[in-house]
Amino acid sequence: MKTLGKEPVSLGPLTERMSARLAGKPRLLDIFRNAIRNTWGTTFKKMADGTTFVITGDIPAMWLRDSAAQIRPFLALAEEDAETADLIEGLVIRQLRGILHDPYANAFNAEANGHGHQNDDTDMTPWIWERKYEIDSLCYPLQLSYLLWKNTGRTSHFGKEFVMAAGAILDLWTTEQRHETESSYRFQRRDCPPTDTLVREGKGAETAYTGMTWSGFRPSDDACEYGYLIPSNMFAVVVLGYLQDIARDVLHDDKLCGRAGKLAAEIDHGIQTYGIVQHPEFGPIYAYETDGLGNHNLMDDANVPSLLSIPYLGYRGADDEIYRNTRRFILSEHNPYYYRGSAAEGIGSPHTPQGYVWHIALAMQGLTEENPEEKGRLLQLMSETDAGTGLMHESFNADDPKAYTRPWFSWANMMFCELLMDYCGIRVRR
Repeated sequence: MKTLGKEPVSLGPLTERMSARLAGKPRLLDIFRNAIRNTWGTTFKKMADGTTFVITGDIPAMWLRDSAAQIRPFLALAEEDAETADLIEGLVIRQLRGILHDPYANAFNAEANGHGHQNDDTDMTPWIWERKYEIDSLCYPLQLSYLLWKNTGRTSHFGKEFVMAAGAILDLWTTEQRHETESSYRFQRRDCPPTDTLVREGKGAETAYTGMTWSGFRPSDDACEYGYLIPSNMFAVVVLGYLQDIARDVLHDDKLCGRAGKLAAEIDHGIQTYGIVQHPEFGPIYAYETDGLGNHNLMDDANVPSLLSIPYLGYRGADDEIYRNTRRFILSEHNPYYYRGSAAEGIGSPHTPQGYVWHIALAMQGLTEENPEEKGRLLQLMSETDAGTGLMHESFNADDPKAYTRPWFSWANMMFCELLMDYCGIRVRR
């Protein structure tokens, strides 16, 4: 295993393209360079087998979600930079192998060293750092595989391992449509906060069939209150559409295409039937979670997929009426995790202290905003709440940005980069 050089060779031309748009805003470009170099030089590792291992930053394990989000902005470089494209393809292959090892695991070790949460009451192996089942852990590798194809034209990663991993994902999501009766997945962690384990002896809160697929945990790694996590099911619908495109146009596999289409339709019907509630002030909005038994959790979390990220995911456009209603709700104090302070306001998470805003959420607010001036305001806010470090953090106190969590958190850094690129008109094709 070896780390890369200080930065990708294509970074210079990219920053030159951005400089004209950022005249008079040198600090934004400085943070961009810092974040790119930090992620490239410290979190990406080339493995002896040709794959790519990506740590989150301050945790020496690879999350399927985080690794895909960390590498996503580099897709803008990959079309003309073979080294970057190879690096991304190496990550895709490693993610697929992780899924084939255990599709319920969310984070993996670089080797079978037994690091991580080996004492959890679930089916652990030495390769697995953590086995909290999260729908988005399977969505992100499918998304990255698709985006690599669309941004570079490469199809070499759509081999036997991809087909097998896609089949495993379809099998799991189908099983978890009926979690109560068909799933063997259980997860318990002893002597921990309640958000780190599942109730009912590891089975999670009771659910009824809706067509949606069940998730044990949120993208924050916190336990779901209700088992149908709406934004993650939305993400599943989107990537199942990607899988149909791959199966039809690359693999020429009608059976795989048909399976993906059928499952996507069932999940989407569940979202539209069970995931929308009538709010007395905002009208029809999407719930964050539901259980098919009449219970709903009205909130949003900073981690992606989130309700805020619906247009970013590609589930609905920013002009969709229910999304607009939902956006107004979650960017207000009706959302229990929306915080206002003297230095900033934005969405936080029950994963971090009360009153702490997440840089990821501020970036997502900008990426789903159509007004360039508002994008610029959010970028400026992010740059002013970095506590002088030149890098983003997990979360910060809305009254005192010098109080923050996780000083080395690559996902947040790359979300800043993606927003700044978007502001400069440079976007990942999808």
